[in-house]
Amino acid sequence: MGALLIAYGITSNWGKIAVIDTESSSADLYAHLGNYQVLSLSEPYTPERYIEAINVCEMAGMEVIIIDSISHCWDYLLDYHANLQGNSFTNWAKVTPRQNAFVQKILSSPCHIIATMRTKQDYVLNEKNGKFIPEKVGLKAVQRDNLDYEFTVVLDLNIKHQAVASKDRTNLFMGKPEFVITPDTGREILKWCNSATPKPQIAPQSPQLNSHQMPQFNHPQTHQFYANFPASASQQATA
Repeated sequence: MGALLIAYGITSNWGKIAVIDTESSSADLYAHLGNYQVLSLSEPYTPERYIEAINVCEMAGMEVIIIDSISHCWDYLLDYHANLQGNSFTNWAKVTPRQNAFVQKILSSPCHIIATMRTKQDYVLNEKNGKFIPEKVGLKAVQRDNLDYEFTVVLDLNIKHQAVASKDRTNLFMGKPEFVITPDTGREILKWCNSATPKPQIAPQSPQLNSHQMPQFNHPQTHQFYANFPASASQQATA
């Protein structure tokens, strides 16, 4: 529900929000919030099908796309890799380009994108008395390692549905106490987007123009957000 509230805060129009739902129609559980759009995605959860779903939402004129969740895509790629013949290490060359294409589609979309991820218990092996013992070290998102580097904001959700930022390029949430997500969270993000100052880009000079040619300015789109709200009882969020 947190992803939907952020999305509504960004667009203020339920009809401009689309949910790409891989969680067994769980998006329908929040239909009382508003008349948002749902695109159900079933197996196989290939990166190409995710990309196609994003394209459908873009062509439909959506402003915010929620992908719930992108963990299914990584699970598919792990299974695909495990069933490839030959050298396991070199076989990653058949997997990584597909993962990268999916991530680049998210990053290049003109829409705001919020992507949820499931979490699982993470372990490390520590040596004690000459033996290696597995120890819990917290929760880990079910996706490729370091994917959070691509996000603008990462929010971790606890069992009480309170959020705390583990990464935040906006400086809106980092270092602040846990909070409950509301539409105001999305409005803060939108305000930050619209406050970004575009850097001037001087166009190459034409031979017909003199050295006093006026510069042309490029106004980049900075309205993309990737939020991670896992479906487990203890959740993580990334934007």
